[in-house]
Amino acid sequence: MLMWLCCVSVTMRLACCRVGGASFSRFILAAVLLLHRCHIASSLQQRSEGALTVVKNTEDGDEEATVDDVGDLEVVQPSEQWQTLKPGQAVPAGSHVRLNMQTGEREVRLGEEQLKYWTQKHRCGCQLNTSSFNMEKEDAGTSFSPDELKRAMRKIKEDTSKDTNHQDSVASKYRPLEELKRDMAQLDMLVETDVQIMRRLLDQFNSSNTTTEQRLSILLELEYLVHQVDNAQTLCSMGGLQFILEGLNSSDIRLQESSAFVLGSALASNPAVQVRAVESGALQTLLTTLANVQSFGVKKKVLFAVGSLLRHFPYAQRHFLSHGGLQILSELFRADGSGILRTRIVTMLYDMISEKELMPQALDPVQDPSHEERLRQYSEVSLQGELLEKGWCSLVPQLLQSTEHDYREKALLALLVMASVCLDQYRLDSSLLDSLLVLRLQYQEMAQSEMFLGEENSYFTEIVELIDALQVKMK
Repeated sequence: MLMWLCCVSVTMRLACCRVGGASFSRFILAAVLLLHRCHIASSLQQRSEGALTVVKNTEDGDEEATVDDVGDLEVVQPSEQWQTLKPGQAVPAGSHVRLNMQTGEREVRLGEEQLKYWTQKHRCGCQLNTSSFNMEKEDAGTSFSPDELKRAMRKIKEDTSKDTNHQDSVASKYRPLEELKRDMAQLDMLVETDVQIMRRLLDQFNSSNTTTEQRLSILLELEYLVHQVDNAQTLCSMGGLQFILEGLNSSDIRLQESSAFVLGSALASNPAVQVRAVESGALQTLLTTLANVQSFGVKKKVLFAVGSLLRHFPYAQRHFLSHGGLQILSELFRADGSGILRTRIVTMLYDMISEKELMPQALDPVQDPSHEERLRQYSEVSLQGELLEKGWCSLVPQLLQSTEHDYREKALLALLVMASVCLDQYRLDSSLLDSLLVLRLQYQEMAQSEMFLGEENSYFTEIVELIDALQVKMK
């Protein structure tokens, strides 16, 4: 305004000085040009004073734009790169504005918070809602109304609030790390090794306050543990074998049966425990129990323990024969009417005869330093002579009268391995000859039925082969 007044004053002074003719025309033209330049200068000064406008944000989400009195603002949408700011353009609050000293132009880019939001949302492909911003990537100079900027800033706050709430929700679903560490430390204290468990069980078993039901439960747990070779040996070193043998002498039938079961599981395929058992007098205890007990269940478990003790242990087999083991088994065989005990006894005899015959081929003198000693011990086991003497050549064929295919198979296998000492009696036993003829016809028919159904090398075919092999030996 001051410049405009100055120009008017100068013009009036010139008009007073010169009037008339051509000079007056030239004067008028010069005055008009001077007034026009003054008006342009005044407009530029006013425009420069209001060139940079900042769109401010308030805490409650309302945004106000401080603008010139003319029209909508042309708001520059900053990016992560510096861009030139033209005169009269507005920038969002929080943007960085600088003066480029080389070009003299003002430049703008996103502020720190805006740049963080831009990087996480816009660059990762999660662009801001186009309905709120109404912008395209390639057009950074589009005009925005205050309402659009208001909605954009509100969305940034909402997204930040959602992220915070999500983190709190996830954290509430999990226990603190320190609490987990304390719980894990407590669990480590409660873990027991097998050795500790067996020690605790033996202490409870030997306690005078322990009931019979508790002892039965303890024996059941021990039976599970002694299937491992190391556990069975550890149990013996703890004195557990003595407790088990005392259970065999108990007056309670349930304790006798459970104790025999534990002993048989500990002896199975465990030479170290077999030796300790023989040294502890387990063989005599088992034979005495077998001869005197009346319970069928106890007899089954004791036979299991005796078989585990004798298997691949010629020293125990020799003591078994010298202590009248075959005589006890023969009495048990005759008394059994179900065939279950007979099958167990015949299977035990078959195993003892077979391993003695196959031992020379099974032992390797190079890898087994005790080869000669084992052969010597097996040579002292006169099992086949005892079988002939105790009448087993006529006892085993009685098992063929059973209706169970498995029982008949076990009997045929035992008759084959006993043929070397019982062959003469086989030939004189007419009932045996008749049984073999009837069984062959029966199993031959079953085998043909299986072959008709497409089954080759069937179970019944194997039984027919056993009968044929025995008949060949008897001719």
